[in-house]
Amino acid sequence: MINENEFVLDKIDLQILNLMQENSRISNADIAREVGMAPSGVLERVKKLEQKKVIQQYTTRINPVALQQKLLAFIFIKANVGPGCDNLVTDEIAKIPEVQEVHHVAGDDCYLVKIRTYDSASLMNIMRTHFSQIPNIQSTRTTIVLETVKEQQQLVIPIK
Repeated sequence: MINENEFVLDKIDLQILNLMQENSRISNADIAREVGMAPSGVLERVKKLEQKKVIQQYTTRINPVALQQKLLAFIFIKANVGPGCDNLVTDEIAKIPEVQEVHHVAGDDCYLVKIRTYDSASLMNIMRTHFSQIPNIQSTRTTIVLETVKEQQQLVIPIK
């Protein structure tokens, strides 16, 4: 279980996170200028934020169309096992390379899965070769996205 006390952040931490979320390649010197600190102090704070797992990863956002991954779908999955017994299902779903997100959800379905692939034929192939092989999946419902209006990973960072 996550201890919320591990994530106590002050105003400077929040400013650093805001700057890094906008541009993860920003230099310590540029952050230091923005927050009014020495670069060594910024480096120390960033390392602490990494150690506390506040900063979890540095990534590059790639346009999926550049890789011909034009189809985005959300798959609702119903499993025939109860909560706590379903690690096999989630572990197997998470192993599928095209799966970007797996969420345990409330309601009639057990999971919501975000998947990105080339086209409907490749989606069908993934459903047949991967999802159909996972034990305890009872049913799936797939929603194909026609247009994405907004998609982001950035969080709203409060200003203290």
